[in-house]
Parts: sequence; structure tokens; C-alpha cells
Amino acid sequence: MCGIFGYVGKRGCVQEIFKGLSVLEYRGYDSAGISVIFDREIHLAKSEGKLANLKPLLESLPQGAVVGMGHTRWATHGAPTTVNAHPHVHGGLALIHNGIIENYDDIRTQLKKEGVSFVSATDSEVALKLIVTRMKEGGLTLQNALMKSLEEIRGSFAFALMSVEEPNVIYLAKQGSPIAIGIGEGENFFASDALSLVSYTKKALFLQDGEIAKIAPDSVSLCSFSGETVKRFPTQLQWSETSIEKRGFKHFMLKEIHDQPGMVAAAIKRYVDQDKKTLNQSAFPLDKLDLRKIDNIQLIACGTAYYAASVARYYLESTLGIPCQVELAHEFRYRQALINANTLLIAVSQSGETADTLASVVYAKTKGAQTMAVCNVQHSSIARECQAQLYMEAGPEIGVASTKAFTSMILNLYLFGLALAEARDSERTYFSGEVFNDLMALPIKLEQAIDSFDAIDQLAYKYHKSLSCLFIGRGMCFPLACEGALKLKEISYIHAEGFAGGELKHGPIALVDTQMAIVALAPHDAYYEKMLSNIEEVAARHGKIIGLGELNDTRLHEVCTDYIACPKASIPALNAIIMAIPLQI
Repeated sequence: MCGIFGYVGKRGCVQEIFKGLSVLEYRGYDSAGISVIFDREIHLAKSEGKLANLKPLLESLPQGAVVGMGHTRWATHGAPTTVNAHPHVHGGLALIHNGIIENYDDIRTQLKKEGVSFVSATDSEVALKLIVTRMKEGGLTLQNALMKSLEEIRGSFAFALMSVEEPNVIYLAKQGSPIAIGIGEGENFFASDALSLVSYTKKALFLQDGEIAKIAPDSVSLCSFSGETVKRFPTQLQWSETSIEKRGFKHFMLKEIHDQPGMVAAAIKRYVDQDKKTLNQSAFPLDKLDLRKIDNIQLIACGTAYYAASVARYYLESTLGIPCQVELAHEFRYRQALINANTLLIAVSQSGETADTLASVVYAKTKGAQTMAVCNVQHSSIARECQAQLYMEAGPEIGVASTKAFTSMILNLYLFGLALAEARDSERTYFSGEVFNDLMALPIKLEQAIDSFDAIDQLAYKYHKSLSCLFIGRGMCFPLACEGALKLKEISYIHAEGFAGGELKHGPIALVDTQMAIVALAPHDAYYEKMLSNIEEVAARHGKIIGLGELNDTRLHEVCTDYIACPKASIPALNAIIMAIPLQI
């Protein structure tokens, strides 16, 4: 999440930075700011809310400034206030940051002991004041202080730093969050998404993890965090009007994979009161249902929606404490399902027009069941037929293979389950602080998962001649594995199947040989040890195992042929959303 746009050159940059941030509004944000250097002073404008609130403040900035940077912030540490907005300024430096610093509290505690004070609640200010402290105590240059500070910082970040001591230079550092550098003539740009660069240049450098960039008007130099020089040639960006509609992505599916952090951010803003850290109950169609009658839930769907509903079953049943069944709509409609007036039938469909799902709703109504649609298109047939509607508002999904609708369904059903549980049992809090914190960090973790694209691209090349692939998982990762297999066969025309990990020994393991690729989903959850045993069974038969697990799981990493590291949420339902991203890629 968050948007970054910066400029070093010869033209007045205030309005250009604002324009660049405007292109990045899709990313989701709740505050914004711009800082520029002029006459060896840092000038700053920040505001809460949308860029429209920032625009009048731009008049206070020197329009002749030719070096500056801007940021749209999605709040994670600290409320979306002007004080917490970026850029942060201290000691002649200005800093903007995308990502999360995991050990910021430890660093802040240590800096406080050294006499450093803080004005915001952000992890980003901690990084800035650490850099300033290291500069002062060692008499270091900004670049050396940045390198020394990076040794102490854990987490994900794209930093941009400028200093009044080097007024024509901006430094960047990347670990886990995207940043692109646009190469111009006598001017250079940088942004969190190359889309915002295309109005200025067709040449771009993409900073890699563990790298620092020094950007001046006529030069861009790269080095590692340890100071070793890095050489890389710019990439030629290819754009057309059609591509712009796709935000520069080659296919709509790629665009829609990248839409997911912004989509999730918008959903959180819709459903969560961030000041009170509670659910916004009025955002859910609870008033259209008779909550007292519901003693069982029936989810019906087809394809990707069916797998999303199957993930939802795990948390709906455990949260609500009532039976929850999932069935393919085209099977449900042709049998005499035992539902009644105490059943809540939830019809899940991106388009709201799936014929079998619509027919199932009609059948359920003849049995007296309550009905609710979870769909992405308002006024669609299924939405009109149901008595309650939960609209995903994920934006149009053009790609034939569903991506953002899948994760949106999981998120919407999860939050609906919490809202329904709280409405049925007001004595208990279901929307805990842990849930709130995981939700607020979710958009950034989705961006981190998307940032694994290049590594997964290399795996795709390695395995592209495979004729078949198995996906295995347990718990929520079982339907997630089925969804991963569906994506592979749908897009690549390669045979793929998803299995529950424990089901391998009951037949499917006979397919495993030295040529078989197996994608194994193994987060650290209640199924982890059992899943490791299933993976060991595959390893014993010399299958090629592509593990999908957490960032530092050396145990899983060692048993796999290849490994995809994925950020983790502590809430299993939210973790399923994160793990869906590498499967889509």
C-alpha cells in the first residue's frame, strides 16, 4: 500500500509530484504529504484524507523547487492524522516510507534512552530518527548513516530520504516494498508504481531487495546495503492506450492481481471504524435478516467462488458455533436439500448472474430459507433475488480467471461472520485487537506477496515443461490448494489437481515420481506438523516440491526442492488471502 512519487531535476516539481501521487490513488490511502528542498531548507505540506485536501496547501510550497517527494499513506502504526502523515522531517532530513518496520518498538525504546523524543506514533519516524542519530554520533554522511541504520532495521520498506546537506540528491533503499526509478534527460523520477512514470519517461530501473539508489539530476547509482556497487541497465517500458487501461500490465489478470492491496484497503475502510477499532455494523445487511432464527448456514457457489466459500466455512462455523455446509450450486439445485426457515443460504458469485447459483436461491426460498447474496455487481439477478445483499465493491473484474474477487469473497465473508457473531452475542467481543492489527497490516503484506513476482517467474520457467502439477494443503489451505490448481489449469492449460494433504496416502500419492511437481501450502498453523509429514511422504518418492510457507521457515525450506516465502498474518482467514497471491502469480 501507500504511494511514493519523487523528482530530482530542473523543472518546478511541486505540481508534478502531486500529479504523480494522483496516478497512484488506486493504491488506497488515508493521508498525504509533499516535501521539497529550496534554498537549503525543507518545506512541507501534509493533510489527512484525500489528495483534494492536500491540493490547497501546495501554494505554501516554493514553486521553484526542483527536488522533492510525496507520499500517500495507508495507516498501520498510528491513526491517519496529519502528524502521522509522511514525509517526516527531522535534523535536516525528510523521509517517506512504504512497508512495516517489525522491530520499531525496540529501536524507539533504545533511542528514547539516548534522549531522542518522538512526535508521531509511526514506525517511519523511528527509522528517520535512527538515521539522524547514527549520522550525528559517527559524523557520517547520509548514505553511510543509512547503511549503518539498515543493519538495525528489520521488516519491509521502501525508503526515500533527502537532506539539506545534499540538496540535489535523493536516496532510496528497498527491502520488500516496490520502488521504480524513471530515467529522464537531466531529470530523474522514482515511484512505488512505474505507471506514474510513463508520462515522463519510457526508461526505468527497478530497485531490488537489499539495494540503495542515489538519484541526482544527471545520474543514478546503485549499491548494496553493504556498499558494493551494483550495475543494471534500464528497462524500456512498453505502453499503449490499451495498456494504460490495464495500468501498464500486459494482461488484465496481472492488473487485477495488483489491484488486491487497494481493494482490501477500501474494504477495511468501509467495514471498520478505525478510531474505535470496531466493526461498522451498519455496513453489513444484518437488518435484512432474522438473526434469531439462523441455526445453520448453507453456502452455494461455482468455480473460484466455491473455493472461496470453502475457505469461509472454516471460520464461519468456528466463529458462529453453528453448522455450515458448502456445496456446488449445480449439485445443490438438483437434489432435495434439507434446508428450512432456520437456514441462511449465502449465494456467492462475482457477477451475480451465475445461472445455477440463481436457481439454487430460488429453490431455497421455496423452503423458507433466508437468502443473502455476496457478489460484486449491484442490481444483478442473484442480488435482486436475495433478501440481503453484501456487495464486495472490488471493482470490475475483466480477467477471465478470477483473482481479486476470490480474495474479496474471503475477506467479505470473514468480516460478515464477525459482524453476525457480534450481533447474535453482544456479550462477547469477536473483533479483537489482534484482528484489527492484522487487518490494518493486510494491504501491505499483500504488496509484499506481490513483490515475489520475479522469484516466482523464475520458478515458472524452471517448471514450464511439466505436464501435470499437484497442489496440497490442510485446513483452509485445502480449498486454497484447489483454487491454485484451478488457476494453473485455467491459464496454462496444464493438468493440475488440488488435494487435502491427508488424502495423499489414500491414492493420489501413486502419481508422485521424479517428474511430478507438487505445490505444498504449509503455513505455521494447527496443521503444520501433519502437513510436514505429508510433504515428507512426497520427498520420499523424489517428487519436486515447491513449498509455500513463511519467510523464515528453514525446516520447511530444507525439505522442498524450491521455496516461495510469504508474509504471514496471525489470523488464519487473513493468512489465506495473503497465500492466494503467489498461487495466482
